[in-house]
Amino acid sequence: MTQIILYIILGLIAGIASGFFGIGGAIILVPVLVLAFGLSQHQAQGTTLALMLPPIGLLAAVKYYAEGNVNLKIAAFICLGFFLGGYLGAGLVHHVPDAVLRRAFGFLLLIVSLRLILGK
Repeated sequence: MTQIILYIILGLIAGIASGFFGIGGAIILVPVLVLAFGLSQHQAQGTTLALMLPPIGLLAAVKYYAEGNVNLKIAAFICLGFFLGGYLGAGLVHHVPDAVLRRAFGFLLLIVSLRLILGK
């Protein structure tokens, strides 16, 4: 039962960050699932993708839309690409060792963080 409560708290924190910053929850969920809950990188990524199946961002998106901050045309095209790209990426990732995948994910987060911090 304690583990379930911790998962719900993690989801709440990721949801708040997602709504506040407009980030995908994976930036929080994947590292926490690997480092705090002991999942492999593959398991953490797969679990995070599985929880996106319901319309996770629907309420946040409605709020952004009400404030005039959603371009539905752009969102629709990105959604199409994301749908197909997610399938392709999920097929390719199983050929990458867990340690390599973890480092690549960390490197991606580092590069994005530095670009945002440095403003480039």
